[in-house]
Amino acid sequence: MEKFFTLLFIFLIMNLSMAQSIDVANRLQRIVDKTVDNKKIFGACFALKKDSMVWLGAAGNLSKDQSYFIASTTKLFTTALILHLKAQGKLNLDDKIHLYLDQSILNKLHVFKGTDYSDEISIKHLLAHTSGLPDYFQDKGSNKVSLEDEIKSGRDQVWTLEDCIARTKSLQPHFPPGTKGKAHYSDTNFQLLGKIIENITHKSFSKNCKEIIIEPLHLTRTYLHQDANDTTPMSLYYKTNILRIPQAMTSFGADGGMVSTSSDMLVFIEAFFSGKIFPKEYISKLQEWNSIFFPLRSGIGFHLFKLPWVFNPTGAVPSYIGHSGLSGALAFYSPEENLYVVGTVNQVAHPDISFKIMIKLTQAIKK
Repeated sequence: MEKFFTLLFIFLIMNLSMAQSIDVANRLQRIVDKTVDNKKIFGACFALKKDSMVWLGAAGNLSKDQSYFIASTTKLFTTALILHLKAQGKLNLDDKIHLYLDQSILNKLHVFKGTDYSDEISIKHLLAHTSGLPDYFQDKGSNKVSLEDEIKSGRDQVWTLEDCIARTKSLQPHFPPGTKGKAHYSDTNFQLLGKIIENITHKSFSKNCKEIIIEPLHLTRTYLHQDANDTTPMSLYYKTNILRIPQAMTSFGADGGMVSTSSDMLVFIEAFFSGKIFPKEYISKLQEWNSIFFPLRSGIGFHLFKLPWVFNPTGAVPSYIGHSGLSGALAFYSPEENLYVVGTVNQVAHPDISFKIMIKLTQAIKK
């Protein structure tokens, strides 16, 4: 009889646990469903891992296995490769970039108020956005128009690293490298890091991603977008229109050119922060924060998302570390909640909505 009641108790607990899991999954799915309004957001796909629980949900024109552009979340791949090379003893973060780049790139790359700081830029400066270099993509030129403005208007175009450097040199740097308390987000930094990776390894950025990250982690739907005729990833939206910029999407490279899925990104973000690509102890040493985009702060290779007290008086929203992209893609980890969240709303005009979903998903799973 005692054995019977023991088995009955176990059965009831298992069924209660299963019912609770279904209830949580339904709550999470409703959050994603409500995000798609076919006015701002036409599709959403998110995944999370909390302890042993894994959840994946999609709505609108994005399915659970649909690949999409992760935009600047690509920078986590670049950071991972740099840290992997550091672990192999092939570079140090304090190394000056002139050790790894041609003089044609460095010549007058950073001239601030008449002083040339090009030889003082380090790998760490690039990772942390403390180089002071202008952003070839978002900073406006003499015509008051940025490359981002041109792309959003639908003016598709292709560019090379040489084009990025030429545009960067035509813009005004923001401060000397390593100026205390200052950071300026610059895609140029990560274009340069991509070139450093290629010069050290004598392999393309794409091949490095494949050999060091994609294949070991079995990321079956993740790759660097290099073919303008590749229609596999979902097209981006800008406001209510599809943003058709196939040439531009092949040009971003190490600063924003990766394609992935939420399932793959969940595997990647956990590997990034758990020591599967580079030593886990590096993470704590990279958390030197500088304000960059409110409420984001830039660390060395990844960002901190932390709401200030005035918006989070009860502390209900934890802090997250990771990265996001202009496409509405993100990949973050909350150490205090042991929670990984990835996904996209695939909307260039409203990438902030992904952060709102991340917060709602976090609150739902904590209930």
